[in-house]
Amino acid sequence: MSKKSYVIWKGAKTGVFSTWAEVQSHTQGMSDAQFMGFETRAEAETAFASTYTKALMKRSLANKGSAKKSSAPKSFTSKNTASTTSTINAEVQIYCDGACSPNPGKSGTGLAVYHQGKINTLYYGLYQANGTNNTAELNGLLYSFKLAKKYLNSVEQVQILSDSKYSIDCITKWAKGWQTKGWTRGKGEEIKNVDLIKECFALYQEIKQKLIISHVKGHANIEGNELSDRMAVLARKEQQKSLIKFSGELNIKTILAMDSG
Repeated sequence: MSKKSYVIWKGAKTGVFSTWAEVQSHTQGMSDAQFMGFETRAEAETAFASTYTKALMKRSLANKGSAKKSSAPKSFTSKNTASTTSTINAEVQIYCDGACSPNPGKSGTGLAVYHQGKINTLYYGLYQANGTNNTAELNGLLYSFKLAKKYLNSVEQVQILSDSKYSIDCITKWAKGWQTKGWTRGKGEEIKNVDLIKECFALYQEIKQKLIISHVKGHANIEGNELSDRMAVLARKEQQKSLIKFSGELNIKTILAMDSG
C-alpha cells in the first residue's frame, strides 16, 4: 500500500509532506490555510504544481463520478484551519455554527464532521423559537463535545472549530473563574446562558486534554464553516428540534447553494 502524502498551498511552509503532523504544524493558527491529502506522492506533486481551487474541484468531480457507481457515503476535501494550540495530529475535525433570525428569535445549529480533511457527516437541529446567536453557538460547542467524546474512543484527538469567539472564550477562558465565584461574574452579576455554559464546561473538563479548539473566521469561504452554517439555517427554517444527520447527498456545491446565515 502506498503511503499517503499531503500538499500545503498556503501555510507557514508550503510543499509536499509525508505526515499529517507536518501539515498541522505548518498551518497552525492560520484561518485561511489551504491543504489536502492524496493517496500517492505523484498525485500530491502534480496537485502542488497547480492550485488548491483546481485540486478541490478535481476531487469533487471525482467523488461525484464515483457516487454513480456506489451508494456508499461520499467524501470531499475541506479547506481547513489549524489549531491555535500546539497540539497536532487530530484525525477528526468538527465545525459548528449557529444561526438566528431575528436575534433574539428563531435559532438553529449545524455541525460538519471531517475525517482527515474529508467531509464525513453533516448534522442540523437544536431549533429554539426564542433563541439567540449565542445560545445557538454554545449548543454547537456542546454537541461537538458530545460527538468528540464518542470519537475519542477510537482516535487520539479531535479538533473543534467555531467562528464564535464568545462561545469559545466562555468555555476555555471564563467558565473556570465563574465557577470559582459561584457561577457569577462577581458581586452577584448574572451570567447569560449560564445553564448551557455549565453543561458545556463540565463536558469540556472531561475531554479537554484530547481536544484542539480553534477559532475560524466566519463567512470566509472556509468549507467546513460554510457547511455548518448552511445546516444551522436549515435547522432554523425546518424548526428541527433534535440534532439529526443530514440525509441528502454530500454534494458540496449543492449544499453551499443553500441559504446562509
